[in-house]
Amino acid sequence: MTSAIFKRSDINLGNWRDRPYSTWAFQNVAEFVPSAQVRGARKPEAAPLDLGRFAAVMVKDQADNEVALADFLRGMDSDALVIMRRGEVVAEWYAPHCDPFRPHLIFSISKSVTGLLAGMLEAKGLLSLDRLVSAYIPDALGSAYGDVTVRDLLNMTVSLDFEESYLDTTGGFDRYRRAMLWKPDRADEPTPTMRQFLCSLPKAAHPHGTAHAYRSPNSDMAGLVLEAASGKRYADLLSELLWQPMGAHSDAFITLDRAGSPRSSGGISVTARDLARLGELVRLGGKGIVPAEFVERLWSGGDRGVWAEGSQKLLYPGGSYRAYWYETGTGALAGLGIFGQCVWIDRQSETVAVRLSSQALPVDAGLTQLAIAMMKAVSAA
Repeated sequence: MTSAIFKRSDINLGNWRDRPYSTWAFQNVAEFVPSAQVRGARKPEAAPLDLGRFAAVMVKDQADNEVALADFLRGMDSDALVIMRRGEVVAEWYAPHCDPFRPHLIFSISKSVTGLLAGMLEAKGLLSLDRLVSAYIPDALGSAYGDVTVRDLLNMTVSLDFEESYLDTTGGFDRYRRAMLWKPDRADEPTPTMRQFLCSLPKAAHPHGTAHAYRSPNSDMAGLVLEAASGKRYADLLSELLWQPMGAHSDAFITLDRAGSPRSSGGISVTARDLARLGELVRLGGKGIVPAEFVERLWSGGDRGVWAEGSQKLLYPGGSYRAYWYETGTGALAGLGIFGQCVWIDRQSETVAVRLSSQALPVDAGLTQLAIAMMKAVSAA
């Protein structure tokens, strides 16, 4: 029995991202989508903490009422909150259905992980951000990715004719989801591999590098580029360069398509504590694992002018975007994922906060702003 209200047999590839099934499925993705294991340091974890003094933090809820932090988390369909200060976990909250020691899907925070790996390969001389994507993926020629640089790929400034429509059931995003094996096949249309799908996407009218347009296929193409540049599979690259060296206590997982290509834009599952450890590494400038120069570029942010005219400008007014990380315009760095995932890094207060969630909708601008305000309040407490 998975829950008091549903059984495991009720969950399938067509509904695993829908509530209430997502409350279980987001920690058991490998039962639905082929996944590769990312070996961590495999260290024992201490017992979960409670919110401690952070229980007194008050934040605004959806009705604009001041509520205690735990009530906010429950009302927002949160699964977990981990607060780390100066490298130590100081407070935690978990929903009854959430196992603190089981990896949880982090959706597009996977992009932020991919950005770190790109910086590491660049420092090793294996990847040039100024080379064309087609130098690494020759079959990208003729697509939107044929004449774009790796730098534009990482900064979401690709001229791509594609709509990021998470609820699409008949169009391009539906086909994209089927290519990554996140949705059932359709009898009326053969499902391409992810690489085939990516290399079929057309270019938009504007030049590359001139507009910020958040499109997840860019980060999946980045995963293919990293594999080609390094000669290693993404899961092995992540394990060897980042996950084991940083001391991740638990193994991570990443979903794959039928050809074994990684869903580097949204398929990674990790524990909340290990995600906080990753945030702490970024807070401290890479800790000798990720090159300090690359991490400082993240903190300095991207092109604010391009961001101010882009598709996500209302998310962080005055912010910017670089290598799949958000520079918030308020002194913090963040990674975000749909359904409410967030890692928030505040250098001034020496805080890293991680929220994992199984919200009902993939994107809800109002809930996202409430969650951002909560992260700011936690950092200031």
